[in-house]
Amino acid sequence: MRHALAELSITEQWKPQHGVSLREAFWTWFRVAALSFGGPAGQIAVMHRILVEEKRWVSEQRFLHALNYCMLLPGPEAQQLATYIGWLMHRTLGGIIAGGLFVVPGIISLSYVYAAWGNVPVIVALFFGLKAAVLAIVVEALVRIGKRALKNRMMIALAAIAFVGIFFFNVPFPIIVFGAAIIGFVASLMGLAEFEANAGHAAGKDKPAVVDDMLGEGIPEHARPTVARALAVSAIWLALWLIPVIALLATLGSANVFSQIAVFFSKMAVVTFGGAYAVLAYVAQQAVENYGWLKPGEMLDGLGMAETTPGPLIMVLQFVGFMAAYRDPGPLAPMMAGTLGGLLATWVTFTPCFLWIFLGAPFVETLRGNKALNAALSAITAAVVGVVLNLAIWFAIHTVFRETVPVRAFPLSFDAPNFLTVDAWALTLSVAAAIAIFRFKVGMIPTLAACCIAGIVLYLVGAIS
Repeated sequence: MRHALAELSITEQWKPQHGVSLREAFWTWFRVAALSFGGPAGQIAVMHRILVEEKRWVSEQRFLHALNYCMLLPGPEAQQLATYIGWLMHRTLGGIIAGGLFVVPGIISLSYVYAAWGNVPVIVALFFGLKAAVLAIVVEALVRIGKRALKNRMMIALAAIAFVGIFFFNVPFPIIVFGAAIIGFVASLMGLAEFEANAGHAAGKDKPAVVDDMLGEGIPEHARPTVARALAVSAIWLALWLIPVIALLATLGSANVFSQIAVFFSKMAVVTFGGAYAVLAYVAQQAVENYGWLKPGEMLDGLGMAETTPGPLIMVLQFVGFMAAYRDPGPLAPMMAGTLGGLLATWVTFTPCFLWIFLGAPFVETLRGNKALNAALSAITAAVVGVVLNLAIWFAIHTVFRETVPVRAFPLSFDAPNFLTVDAWALTLSVAAAIAIFRFKVGMIPTLAACCIAGIVLYLVGAIS
């Protein structure tokens, strides 16, 4: 325990060998956080440009190795990648700074605006346009991830199987992920070339490797795994994560909305593998269909707000926690309850992310170049493409169609659109947003702004109500 606590206090006597001061690192991570728009792909591209190409803190190979590990973890891979590299550079405190700053901008969210004025017609119209843009952005992310991950027929088949399993048969996401990992691992042992690791998990994969990286290719002393350190890290971060959850259950009971938020998002932090878009698919289906905290369209509103603020897309979970407590405040004022619900969702979502990095990264550092591990990661990435496709179709059904028809004929279990209830304006805006992104290469923020303005204009001319 003392060993782990000692790492949290980096004194001026400790001078990192790479020469990057903690002060310089703080402002660099602040810059990364402020520029981190555009979902995980855009955020990873920002980190790659600043940390690998501009600052030359780590090499291309080390950056990709860290990202491969984060892709395997539950939760948002971009925030975990920042935590990993921050830890690698400046120990535990560096990881907390990097991962914490990555989250902070999204905490100042638009949840207050949505809760207070979300039913005002002009605001409803604004979010009508926002949903159409978000759908196009998710499709664009699907195409980007697919190009990177689906390099051969075997990977395409894995993605297809994952999509069919999760969309039509409601196969639990963890089963899909672990099944893909086992397939990749076994294929590596069999020597199948199709499962050799693709170097392309990050933006900028075609850039030449940075030879003169500051960190070097050795393992820093603090990154060498020991059993004592692993036990201490586990004890500290499990306590930070689970003590608030246990306290809420003990004092408020399992039926209280705050207890439900704590338990649900803690479970989410463990089972949602595959990055931010996979997390969104799980949360959207559970929060909307099981708990009834949000309507399907409101999940899209939250995602749209997360797209317009810097930080990980997973900050949409703060919106879910905020709205859940806002609508069931108990003795508290709704805004106060919403604020606490949003902060609680943020805490139990991101605290485990630090645990995964600080516990697992030292061991992962010793596995660089392991072919079996890289094959498993490649298979998981392919399966995640199928999961993101599931998310895109789920969003499309609830954006373009006003009604859905549940199909429950064993073993099938999915919601089909009622094609007679198509929303022509929603479809038109979504297609227009897709054309802007794919054909004219318009950026995410201009596309979001244009669709929001279009929604307001449609309301003012009476085209939508």
